[in-house]
Parts: sequence; C-alpha cells; structure tokens
Amino acid sequence: MTPLSPPNEPATTLLSAPIDLAGDWGHMVHRSADQVVKRMRHSCLDGVRLLSDRQPTRLRVDQHASGSPAVWLHPDGSNIAWIIVNIGQQAWAQLAYQFGHELGHVLANSWQPHAKPTSPCQWLEEALVEAFSLCGLGRLAQSWKQNPPFAGDNKFGDAIAGYRESILRGYAKLADEQGISHRSSGWFSDHRGDIEIAGLNPFAQAASVVLLAEYERAPECVEALGALNRWPGRSGVPIEDYLRQWEASCTELQASPQLPALVREMLRIEPGHASA
Repeated sequence: MTPLSPPNEPATTLLSAPIDLAGDWGHMVHRSADQVVKRMRHSCLDGVRLLSDRQPTRLRVDQHASGSPAVWLHPDGSNIAWIIVNIGQQAWAQLAYQFGHELGHVLANSWQPHAKPTSPCQWLEEALVEAFSLCGLGRLAQSWKQNPPFAGDNKFGDAIAGYRESILRGYAKLADEQGISHRSSGWFSDHRGDIEIAGLNPFAQAASVVLLAEYERAPECVEALGALNRWPGRSGVPIEDYLRQWEASCTELQASPQLPALVREMLRIEPGHASA
C-alpha cells in the first residue's frame, strides 16, 4: 500500500505569523505585553480574508523610550515586519492602539524597504489604518470585558473603551468642523492641498471617522487593505491613479471592492477621472 502523503502545512498569514518582542520594556512583563499584542491582532484580523501576496512571515514589536510609533523599513533582506512602539509603563490600551495602527500598515503592504511613505496619497493610507486600529480597539474592549487575558481584569475593558472614545471625540470634532461625510462634495476638492500632506494629519483623522463607520457596517470591506500598494509608485501617484490601481489590485486578488468605492464617493472622484 502506498503511504499517504503528509498533510500540507498551512501557509503563514499575518494572523498566524510568530511575534517577537524586542527593545526596552522597562518593568513591564514581556508575557503581559505579548498577550496584549496577540489579543489586539486577533481583534483586528479575525474574520478578515488575508489576500495579499506581499506579507511577512514574522512580526517584531520593538519598544522604544522615545520617538513615534512606526514600521521600521529595514533593508536586511529578512521577511520580518518590524513595528516600533513607544508606550508608558503598563499602558496596555496605548500599546494595543499603536500596534493596531502599525499592523494596519503591514496589512497594507507597507513593511518592506521600498515602502517609504510618500505624498500625495500617504494621508489616505494613514486614515485607513487609523480606522483599522480603532475598529480593532473597540473589539478588544468588548473581548477584554468578557474574557480578559489577565485574571479578574474585566473592568480594564472599560478603560480601553474610554481610551478609544477619547480619540474618537477629537476626530469627530474635526470631521464636523471640516464638514466631511461620504455625501460631502467639496471636502476633498476644497482642501486638497492641505489633505495631501503625508502623515496622520487632521484631514486624515477626520476621514478615519467615515472609514471606521464603514468597517463597522461592512467588516468584509477591510480585506481591501491587503490590495494596497501592489503597484509601482505606491502612494507617490496622484489619487486618481491610486484609486484605479487599488481597484485593479482588488480585482486581481478577488478582494471586496467596497472600500475603494467608498473612498471614491467620499472624495467625489469619478471612475475614469484624469489625474491632476
């Protein structure tokens, strides 16, 4: 009798990739930080189809005592996505939030050496991944209250929810002041020069409120983040080209087109619109 072939090992995904902790965690227990990071990863990615063909096989979370959270685009040829955080002692809500944002960049294929943030479209990726982190943080708050990673710590779920709500209040105020909604025709055209500044600028923060509402309404749309930046030029192309190439990438990966369609509507950029 011919022996059966061994089962195929499942491919590593962003949800299953091993996570290493590095850097200076001070008096924080590594096991606790590891629990928070892994719980947040599940809160962000459970139920999301991971379709990208440009994902790492390992994650490293590096705690720094100064500087901003970031993905370190290290040119060493490894297949590790290297996330830098900067949190206070035992600041687990802050850790989850920072990690979730940078994990969103990794999901959006922004972790390899060539993925340097570039105008004019980096603001949009920032808005997309900020909403991704805030969505995950909401789920983390709920799961923490129901089943905390640390025994008897259910009430900390309320602290996570409060941390998230504080961020959202500031963003919602910006959204109201700017008049952004997916039905607003003038937001992007009126402020384009200020919006297209790289980073999580106030316009990107306001846009994240609209995007978060879509993530919560249609969770399947999040899979389109994995189709981002799979083209030459990445965020350095005009928004009209960026959206066309994102839509083509979604088609190639058979990802939901809902999210780029929402962005088109939010920015009032019609299909086939010529780049500026």
